[in-house]
Amino acid sequence: MTPNQHRPPRKQVHLAAHFPGVNNTTVWADDRSRSQIAFDSFVHLARTAERGLFDFFFLAEGLRLREHKGRIHDLDVLGRPESITVLNALAAVTDRLGLAATVNATFNEPYELARRFASLDHLSGGRAAWNVVTTSDAFTGENFRRGGYLDRADRYTRAAEFIATARELWDSWPDGGQPRPFAHRGQHFDIRGEFGVPRSPQGHPVVIQAGDSPEGREFAASAADVIFTRHSGLEAGRVFYADVKSRLAAYGRQPDDLKIMPGVTFVLGDTAAEAQEHAAEIRRRQVSPQNALLALEQVWGVDLSAYDPDGPLPDIDPDPGGELAQGRVKIADPQAVADKWRALSQAKGLSIRETVIETTGRQSFVGTPESVAEEMDTFVQTDAADGFILVPHLTPGGLDTFVDRVVPLLQERGAHRTEYTGTTLRSHLGLPDAAHPVGKG
Repeated sequence: MTPNQHRPPRKQVHLAAHFPGVNNTTVWADDRSRSQIAFDSFVHLARTAERGLFDFFFLAEGLRLREHKGRIHDLDVLGRPESITVLNALAAVTDRLGLAATVNATFNEPYELARRFASLDHLSGGRAAWNVVTTSDAFTGENFRRGGYLDRADRYTRAAEFIATARELWDSWPDGGQPRPFAHRGQHFDIRGEFGVPRSPQGHPVVIQAGDSPEGREFAASAADVIFTRHSGLEAGRVFYADVKSRLAAYGRQPDDLKIMPGVTFVLGDTAAEAQEHAAEIRRRQVSPQNALLALEQVWGVDLSAYDPDGPLPDIDPDPGGELAQGRVKIADPQAVADKWRALSQAKGLSIRETVIETTGRQSFVGTPESVAEEMDTFVQTDAADGFILVPHLTPGGLDTFVDRVVPLLQERGAHRTEYTGTTLRSHLGLPDAAHPVGKG
């Protein structure tokens, strides 16, 4: 037996593509930036991801246009199509790529949503995924007849019951059989009847969960197949990875049953210096002087328009009750964030804009294609992540250079597939198809 036969198989770098927008990642002023609404934009990015043999294509969604100082937030996209509608259309122009939609568990109902995702899974041949999110603000709730909101403590309990109820619906139709009546009565849902869609190719669509809080980590360990997260570096990634994976056993799950995929950006150059120069310019364009003040106002909660973006941070403390921004996740401890930003600004002599640039960016891979491939592989082989959800800074062509220049290098390292070996998203992720509960099916 040769030494190579004793080595375990090399871990694969799972890759997904996030359609950019509704954030401070997109460089809107770039001449290459195109429509956030036209179907051609979605097609271009999805087909590029499939050409790179990515696991899935990921769409974010908001249920209300965010506001700042009573006006629509500058970074929101007006008219963005609904996610599952877009993915149903993309199913017809892609063959293997997973299709993931962000859909809220606070302002939807299990039967309706289970039906829509089962339909997508059928139409795509087993490629559907649901990114489960929750909402706890009354501002968003005003768009719905419920007209209110859930306390933070309740939104995860509703989401957990929502997923469990959806799975009961999917499981109520045996493989190749007729639907059985279902009945669910719990804290949040009391429904009964028969599910209208046959069991889909994956059994259950893949469930993705986004969140770094203790509640979010526990929720992911109990119910998710993928966790979409962010962390600041290799060591922080390893700590997060170990923490989340350690929670799985309590739910009868194995470490590989949950894939950890942080959202990241990337910037490539022919040399390390060129890549760093490009990255600095991109960050300057992402954080304009206006957007720097806007980001600061979200922490301070007061109007800071009189401050110079190129000057020092305010010497006043945040207003914990400030309501300048609506529809955004509230900062839990504004004073702690302000203190951290001030310390950084004073230590490095940073202006308001420079501080925002340094503190608000996602973890980025910056360098030559060779160094980026090596760094990504290191994250995965040393248990800091199972893969990455790439968030390009351009729509829709921002993924092209990564697929052309980095993917082949990951393939040479044996860390990324050279062809799709399965047809479903679960097969891409190395997850088993959802089985019927014991005694059913």
